[in-house]
Amino acid sequence: MSTLQGLSHAAREAKSWPFEQARLLLDRITRNRLSDAERDLVAVLFAQGKFLEAVATIPALARPVIFQCGYGASGLPHLGTFGEATRPTIVRNAFRALTEDAIPTELIVFSDDMDGFRKIPDNVPNREMLEEDRDKPVTSVRDPFGAYESFGAHNNARLRAFLDGFGFDYTFMSSTETYKSGRFDAVLLNMLARFDKVQAIMLPTLGEERRATYSPFLPISPKSGRVLQVPTLARNAEAGTITFRDEDGELTEVPVTGGHVKLQWRPDWAARWTALEVDFEASGKDLVDSVRVSNRVCQALGGTPPEAFHFELFMDEQNQKISKSKGNGLTMEEWLRYGTPESLTYYMFQSPKSAKRLYFDVIPKATDEYLQQLDSLNRKKAEGDNAPQLDNPAWHVHRGDPPATGSPVSFSLLLNLVSAADASTKDLLWAFIARYLPGATPQSEPLLDRLAGYAINYYEDFVKPSKRFRAPTGQERAAMEDLAAKLKALPAGADAEAIQNLVFEVGKTAGFEPLRLWFSALYEVLLGQSQGPRFGSFVAIFGVDRTLALIARALAGELVAP
Repeated sequence: MSTLQGLSHAAREAKSWPFEQARLLLDRITRNRLSDAERDLVAVLFAQGKFLEAVATIPALARPVIFQCGYGASGLPHLGTFGEATRPTIVRNAFRALTEDAIPTELIVFSDDMDGFRKIPDNVPNREMLEEDRDKPVTSVRDPFGAYESFGAHNNARLRAFLDGFGFDYTFMSSTETYKSGRFDAVLLNMLARFDKVQAIMLPTLGEERRATYSPFLPISPKSGRVLQVPTLARNAEAGTITFRDEDGELTEVPVTGGHVKLQWRPDWAARWTALEVDFEASGKDLVDSVRVSNRVCQALGGTPPEAFHFELFMDEQNQKISKSKGNGLTMEEWLRYGTPESLTYYMFQSPKSAKRLYFDVIPKATDEYLQQLDSLNRKKAEGDNAPQLDNPAWHVHRGDPPATGSPVSFSLLLNLVSAADASTKDLLWAFIARYLPGATPQSEPLLDRLAGYAINYYEDFVKPSKRFRAPTGQERAAMEDLAAKLKALPAGADAEAIQNLVFEVGKTAGFEPLRLWFSALYEVLLGQSQGPRFGSFVAIFGVDRTLALIARALAGELVAP
């Protein structure tokens, strides 16, 4: 039995944004594909949970619902590529839950590998060779790595390996293949026949100089193989050809079919939606106007624009828009050095309509919030609450099938343990963890073991270089001496909660107001940083004796740099 069966009622009531989008999408499907009588019948069957019967009765529902995202094949896959595939996957999974997986769905990852190669990436070899191939379709540019028949083929292979590594379910499509195979021929001939209608939409969106030479068709020179930004001088809709002036000045006529032209990107978007019957596409807020224009072109071609979802853009540490050319923000490799793929998916899931910083310091918080959501979901199950937790982010992160266990130790606690113990290897870290969790091993707690490795990397690269210990104030010194005395008096085996209550009691008795000043003092004096985990949990895992030694060293001034 599919894990998505029996979820339709809960999915109709779910408040999270993927289900809002899924319901809009289902409404689009029934509105655009069905007659009034069919819609009435489907409404009755859906209300009864008879999704399979509805699809079997109405053939139009058996046609796959198409989700689509694009990939710029002139560069290697990156963090933005992950987001492009993640957001429609999340909505697709919500749609499948809403319809109990009765209506087929498909995610198309479309590689724009026929685009002219305009900008040479900074991270590739053989730049002189690439300079020679500038402006050719990416699949006609020689592979600077020497591994594939073209640079486009190399990047497409990297894309598929990238997506496969994260377990995405998708259909790969190449722009070059769709143009050359004839799959786009009908829509290209249609655009040629409606050339004036398309121009009437496009020209008002352009500057005066560009309007003078603009054509939706970019011919590929039969002589140089380059994608040319030149005006269309003549059109023959009956023959399916356009005439342009080639780079050597000669008038040249080529068919618009068979891969002899490439469309400008907004008309290309519209043509793709029309030819592939795309139902859903997510794009950044910066493309709102482009989507609006492409919608109009799609309608001019007789197509129906997809359901659009616009997400906010990520910002860097200075709250500037992240740009691949600037290299600000985070790379995929950087996030995965310090955090799990699940924590990244969680971060992308949260508040997609709000701008968020994408920098190293968001990783620990995103990791712990993801772990808390997973724990909350599993705790409710353990308590006998069998209601599907469809608004829990962990349900979406794991595509409807979250694991039954998370991590018994938070990422922030691991970071502070690494810091206090100066643990440079996972073996050293596990020596503490095993005492805190008797019987736990890297094999029995695989997620915790992964987090331990991430914590060591994060500590070495970010926490250790910025640690700044300070001496305690008089009030803080007295409170820490009192804390040490009370810790010594604790019975053997006191748990984290008992220790946390004791720390609260000491802070209140010492007169800290608000009480968070007491915890800030503990972190700054003992750990050399401004924030930390629940201090009781830290003591329980680090050990009372070691904590007492740490307090003694701090009060003796041994932690403060000379």
